[in-house]
Amino acid sequence: MELPIRKPTRLKNFDYSQNGYYFVTICTHNRKNILSDIVGEGFPLPQLSPQGKIAEKYILNINKKYPHIQTEKFVIMPNHIHIIFSINNNGRGDPSPTIANVVGWLKYNITKQINMVYNNIGNKIFQRSFHDHIIRGENDYLKIWNYIDTNPQKWNEDCFYVE
Repeated sequence: MELPIRKPTRLKNFDYSQNGYYFVTICTHNRKNILSDIVGEGFPLPQLSPQGKIAEKYILNINKKYPHIQTEKFVIMPNHIHIIFSINNNGRGDPSPTIANVVGWLKYNITKQINMVYNNIGNKIFQRSFHDHIIRGENDYLKIWNYIDTNPQKWNEDCFYVE
C-alpha cells in the first residue's frame, strides 16, 4: 500500500520562534465533536465538554510552560481549536520554542490527560498536524480576532462543521 505524500505545512525558511503573532487551528482526530457543544439562541457560545475543559486548562497554562509565549485569544469549538499566539523574547536572548513545539506540547498534554481520565491509553484525540498562519499586521490580527470571536455564531457554516 502506497501512503499519500504530505505537503509541508510550514512556510519554508521561516523561523517560527521569532517574535510575532501566529494564528493556529488544531483539529480533533476524524473531526469528532468532543470538545464542546455550540449552545444558545441568537448569540450561541461553546459549552465545553469535560474534554474541552481539559484543553482549556492546558491552553491557559501555555505561558507557565513557555514564558515568552502568550495566548492572545482562543475558542474551543466542537472539533477544533483556534488560538492566536504571540512570541516576545524582549531581547533576553533565550531562544523561544517554535510554534510547532508549543502546539506539540499542547496536543500531547491534552491527549495524555483525556486518555488518562477516560482510560483510553493510546487513543488519538487530534489530527497529526495543525494549520498555522503568520499574522501580518494589525488588520490581519483584527480580522482573525473577529473570526475567532464570531466562530461559534457561524458554526453551521464552518468548514469544520460536522453533525
